[in-house]
Amino acid sequence: MLASEANAGATKVEAILDKAKLLKRLSLKESAALLSVSDPYYAQKIFSAASFIKDKIYGRRVVLFAPLYISNLCANSCLYCAFKSDNPSIKRKALTPSEITSQTELLLRQGQKRILMVCGEAAPSGKANIDYYVEAVKAIYSAEVGKNKIKRVNVNCAPLNVEDFKKLKKSGIGTYQLFQETYHQETYLRMHPQGPKSDPNNRLDAIDRAFSAGIDDIGIGALYGLYDYKFETLGLLSHVEHMEKKFNVGPHTISVPRIEPAAGVELSLNPPYKLSDEEFKKVVAVLRLSVPYTGIIMSTRESPEMRDLLLSLGVSQISAASRTSPGGYSDLGKEDATGQFSLSDHRSLDEIVGILISHDYIPSFCAACYRKERTGEAFMQLAKPGTIKGKCSMNALITLKEYLDDFASDKVKAAGYKMIERYFKELDQFDQERLKLFFAHVDSGIRDEYV
Repeated sequence: MLASEANAGATKVEAILDKAKLLKRLSLKESAALLSVSDPYYAQKIFSAASFIKDKIYGRRVVLFAPLYISNLCANSCLYCAFKSDNPSIKRKALTPSEITSQTELLLRQGQKRILMVCGEAAPSGKANIDYYVEAVKAIYSAEVGKNKIKRVNVNCAPLNVEDFKKLKKSGIGTYQLFQETYHQETYLRMHPQGPKSDPNNRLDAIDRAFSAGIDDIGIGALYGLYDYKFETLGLLSHVEHMEKKFNVGPHTISVPRIEPAAGVELSLNPPYKLSDEEFKKVVAVLRLSVPYTGIIMSTRESPEMRDLLLSLGVSQISAASRTSPGGYSDLGKEDATGQFSLSDHRSLDEIVGILISHDYIPSFCAACYRKERTGEAFMQLAKPGTIKGKCSMNALITLKEYLDDFASDKVKAAGYKMIERYFKELDQFDQERLKLFFAHVDSGIRDEYV
């Protein structure tokens, strides 16, 4: 490459990063330019800009949640998934309402307050999918341990029609999450040879149907490793543009799972487009730069080291102490052999809370936006300019104190109380007085207050 061409490319990257730091959405062309960066110096510039933007929008808070798999019954034959219908390695199970409540109580005893409900694309015999989903959401919300209940249930389930999405909305869910898996048509058809999921358009259109049904917090994602990572990332961003144009609301969250080994699934051992760690870091950073307002989710598929690192590059929500099989929380000491995929981060919730605090991140179990109806357009109006940050930080401190008082180990309590004291001193007098009142309520036994 000529020196003049290199200088022009560098100038272009700098201009894109300057635009991103103003919290302006990047165009597909600008995002593609960042994805094409290979120079380590400019890659570091991208990482630094992503860290700046995440802090500008959400501050130092990191939201914690746990997945709750209610069923691994599935009508599909996805080539990469352990739950595929023709996989004899998996013991099939659909939890009953009482079992769902029991699993939720186990999560509550850990200190979890936010759940992502996950299920295969088939209901127990004699039940419609939507009836099973609604029944399960009700069972989760009914669980109670002491003063603690689940604050928010997000749902990852099969595409529904508009009327069924309305029923799901009415059940009290937070975010509806659905991954396209791959935006590459030929790859999609090859990876989903049988079952309802074999129709890519039905899956893609399901997001529009959910919006039409009144669900305005939507989570999207791609499964990295099925096709070229640059194509998939631009596919995701094209989907974002469609959502913004049609509904004036972008994705509440974007998930970036990589294919991990799964029992009885040969493809999972050697993904066709395996993503390196450096490429993965770039994907996360570019998504943060391109869609600054979205929550970026990282699961326990990734190693502890990678998860801790990606918090500085744009990740704002992480799962903790996860199990990926129905009933898995009853056997926490055993390997989750029949899970949907293998896990790499086996740290307990208390360990992860402690690690976050040690890296100066505020662990958050907040669900205030959902309760205060700061969803959809209302959330976007706060998140896009970064004004959501003040509410996020305040609510994170309240929920952190709840966790410390009720569940934390002595070591984590000591570090957490010091963190609260330090962040309290940074607040103005008005917010200090408000926080004092909330903390007094927590001390008196009140739980689940928020601003």
